Amino acid sequence: MTKKLACLASTALVGCLLSATGAMAQSTASTELDQVVVTASVGPKTVGGMITAETVAKSRTTVTQEFLATQVPGQTVLQSLNVLTPGLNFTNNDPYGSSGGNIRLHGFDGNRVALTLDGIPLNDTGNYASYTNQLPDSEVIASSTVNTGSTDVDSPTAASTGGTISISTLTPSKTPSAWVQASGGSFDYQRYAAFAETGAIGPWGTRMWIEGSYQKYDKFKGQGEIYKRQVNAKIYQPLGDGGDFISLAAHYNVNRNNAYLGPNLRTSTASLPNQVDEANFGWGGDFNTTYAPITSTPAATGDVDTDPSANSNYYGLRVNPSNTGNLRGQSLFHLGESFILTVDPSFQYTLANGGTQNTLLSETSPQLMGASTTAVDLNGDGDTRDTVRVMNPSNTNTRRYGLTSSVIWKLNESNLFRVAYTLDEGHHRQTGEYSYINADHTYQSWFGGKDGHGDKIVTGDGKSFMRNRDRASVATLNQISAEYRGKFMDDNLGVSIGVRAPFFKRELNQFCYSQNGSSTVRCTTETPNATLANGNVTFAATGSTQFIKPYSKTLKYDDVLPNVGVNYRFGEHSQIFGSYSESTSLPRTDNLYTVFRLANGSVGNSSVQPETSKTFEGGYRYQKSAVIFSASAWATQFKNRIVSSYDQQNDVFIDRNVGSVKQWGIDAGLGFSPDEKLNTYFSVSYNDSEVQDNINVGGTAVYPGAGLAAGYVPTKGKELVETPHLTFSTRLQYEVIEGLTLGAQAKYVGARWATDVNDLEVGSYVTTDLDAKYTLEKFGYKNSSIQLNVINLFDKNYYGSIGSQTTSTPGAPGYGRAFAQVGAPRTVTVTLRAGF
Repeated sequence: MTKKLACLASTALVGCLLSATGAMAQSTASTELDQVVVTASVGPKTVGGMITAETVAKSRTTVTQEFLATQVPGQTVLQSLNVLTPGLNFTNNDPYGSSGGNIRLHGFDGNRVALTLDGIPLNDTGNYASYTNQLPDSEVIASSTVNTGSTDVDSPTAASTGGTISISTLTPSKTPSAWVQASGGSFDYQRYAAFAETGAIGPWGTRMWIEGSYQKYDKFKGQGEIYKRQVNAKIYQPLGDGGDFISLAAHYNVNRNNAYLGPNLRTSTASLPNQVDEANFGWGGDFNTTYAPITSTPAATGDVDTDPSANSNYYGLRVNPSNTGNLRGQSLFHLGESFILTVDPSFQYTLANGGTQNTLLSETSPQLMGASTTAVDLNGDGDTRDTVRVMNPSNTNTRRYGLTSSVIWKLNESNLFRVAYTLDEGHHRQTGEYSYINADHTYQSWFGGKDGHGDKIVTGDGKSFMRNRDRASVATLNQISAEYRGKFMDDNLGVSIGVRAPFFKRELNQFCYSQNGSSTVRCTTETPNATLANGNVTFAATGSTQFIKPYSKTLKYDDVLPNVGVNYRFGEHSQIFGSYSESTSLPRTDNLYTVFRLANGSVGNSSVQPETSKTFEGGYRYQKSAVIFSASAWATQFKNRIVSSYDQQNDVFIDRNVGSVKQWGIDAGLGFSPDEKLNTYFSVSYNDSEVQDNINVGGTAVYPGAGLAAGYVPTKGKELVETPHLTFSTRLQYEVIEGLTLGAQAKYVGARWATDVNDLEVGSYVTTDLDAKYTLEKFGYKNSSIQLNVINLFDKNYYGSIGSQTTSTPGAPGYGRAFAQVGAPRTVTVTLRAGF
C-alpha cells in the first residue's frame, strides 16, 4: 500500500521504490507523497550524491550523504549545498561553519527562506532568522533539499516567500555499526566525533543511533576562538511490515563564539558607482589592535573609571552564546486499505543572545537608583563615584511547540487526496538582565543575570534589577491545507493541486516603557515626573522625551495560498514540468514593538501587511544511463516588500510595505558518470531583479541628482543587494586506485551590490576546494578512512557576507558604510575515521 501511494503521488518515470534513509521532503506526509527512486532502466538515482533524480512538478535540488561525506567534517550543510545548488549563494563566515553565514536564494535573504529539519521549522519565530551554525552534524544528515520558490502544502512556516531548504536525518539501519573520528587542521582546528547504532534489536526490531561531537578552533582573523559541542540521536520503531512506524529524534547544540570584526567598505565618492578596492582593503590587518586588552584610566580628580569606549570591542567581551535543542517525532499509520495518517509533533528550546553586549553604567544612574535616591556600589570599592563596564545582554529564551498531521486518502490507483493541519506556537521571553564583568575581563555569565545564570544588578530601591528589555511574545500559526494528486494519459501526465490557509497571531506584551516612535525602551522603577494629555509619560532624567507605558496587544494575519503543479513524461527518459505557487512572509515580532501614540490616544503599531510572492516555474529533465540533467526558468512577483522606512505622518521609522520586486532567472544542473570511477557535476544560474519603488528613509537630505523629494532614495529600477547575476559551480570526483578517491570543486560568484541604490559593489570571485579520501578496508579496517580537505586552494581574497546599506554616497539619505565579512583563506583539514 505504501509503495503504491508513493508511486502514484510522485508520477515516477518508470517504477517506484521507497527508501529507508532517503527522506527528501519536509513532513512525513510530504515525504510519503514525494519519495521517488527511479529504477536503473531510466537512469541513476543519483550521481555521486551531487544531483538526484527528481520527478516532482517543481524545481528541486537534492544532495545526499554520499556527497556530504566528502566535505569538511563538522561543516554546516548549507556550505555543502552552496557548492552545488543552482540559485543558492551561501556565504560562510569562517572555514568550518560554526560562526554562521548568510543565505541568498534567488535574491531572497535567509529570513525569507523556510529552513526545516525532519519537517520542523528552524527559522526563528520572531524574526525568521536562520542560524546555520546550529544545524545537526553533517554525518547524520541523509539528504538536504532546496525548493526554489515553492513549499509543500503542509509547510509549517510563516516565512517562505523565497523558497524552502529542508534537511532530513538518517533513519536507523537494521545493521549495527559504529565509528569514531578525529580531525585536525588550520587555525588549531580540533574536532572529535563518534557514532553508534544498534541495528534491529528486541522483539519488535527497534532501531536507534546516537552521535556526538566536540569542535574547537581559533578564529582565522583576529583573536578569539570558536567552540561547539553537539549531541544527536534517533530511535525508530517499525510497526508491522506495511511501512508504518514511530520515530523520535533529538538534537542539542552549544555554541560559544568570539565574534569577527569585518571591514567597513570604502570607495571614492568621485567614481561612484564603483567596486571596492579589494586588493588593498580588508586583508592587510588582523584587527588585533582593535582587540587590545582592556585598559582604564583614572580621572584627574576622584576615582571615576573612565573606561575607553574602544574596550567594548575587546575580543573577550565579544562572545555570541547559544544553547539550542529540539525533539522531533514522526509517525505513519495505515487506516484500512485507503487511508494513511501521519502525526509529527515537535518541541524546540532556545537560549541565546547576540553577544558582544556590554556598556558603561554610572553608579548614580537614575535608572540604577530606581524609585529612590540610593546609588549602588557596582565595583565594591566602598564609594559610589564610579562608572563601571557591565554586561547588558539581550537574551531570547524560546519554547516552541509544533504539530504537523495529515490524512491521505487513496480514492483509486490514479487519484488521491490529502488534508493537513499544522500548529507552530512559539513562546518568547526576551529579557536583558544586567550582570557583572570579572576582573579578568570576562563575563560572569554568558547570559548575564538571567535566572539560574549570573548575578543580577539590583537597583538602589531594592525593588527590581537593571535590564535593557523585558517582554513576552507568543507567535501562533494554525494552518489547514488540502491537496489533490492524480495521474492521467497512461500515467504519463501528473497533476497536483493544493492550497494552504495559514492563520497567524502575534501576542505582544511589553513590560517596559517604550519611547514614542521608537523601539527603544526604558526598563525602570523610576516614577514618571509627568503624565501628558495623550497618555504618554516623561522622566526627569530624559527631559521631554515621551514614553508609552507598558502595554499588551494582539495582531492577526491570514491568507489563502494555492499551488499547482504539472509534469508530463514523453519518451523513456524525458519529462517537462511546470508549477505556480504563492507564499508569504509575515511581519516580524521585534519590529512590531516599535510603537507610537495615535491621535485617538491608542497605541499604534506598524500597519505593515504580509509580504507575498507568486512564483512561476517551468523546466525539462532528462535521465538516462549515466546522466541526470535538469533546467528550469522561473519568475517571481514579490509584493508588499517590508523594509524599515520613514513614516511622515507619525514622524517615526517603522516597518512598512514599500512596493514590489520583480525577479526572474534560469537554473541548470548536469550530473554525468561515464564510468563507475568518475562522477562529474556542473551547474549554472542566472538571476535578474528589479525593485519597483523608491524608499523614503526620512530626514531632510536630498539625494544628489535624483530629482526626488527630501528623504527619498532612488531604489526604483535598481537590483537587489548581495545577489550575483551569475553563479557557476562544478565538481569532479575520481577513484584513482581502489580505495583512493580524489575530488575537486569550484564555484564562481558574480559581482554583488552592497547598497540598495546600487552605487557600490563587491567584485566577483572563484573559490576552489580539494578533497581526498583513502579507505582502509583492504587492510581489514571496515568503514575506516583517512580524509584530506583543502578549501580555497588558491588562497583567494574575497568578501563573504555583506552588511548592506541604503547608499554609499556621503550626504545622501540613508548613507552608511557597508561592512563585509572577509572570506576564509586557504584551510587544510585531515580526518581519521575508525569504524567498527
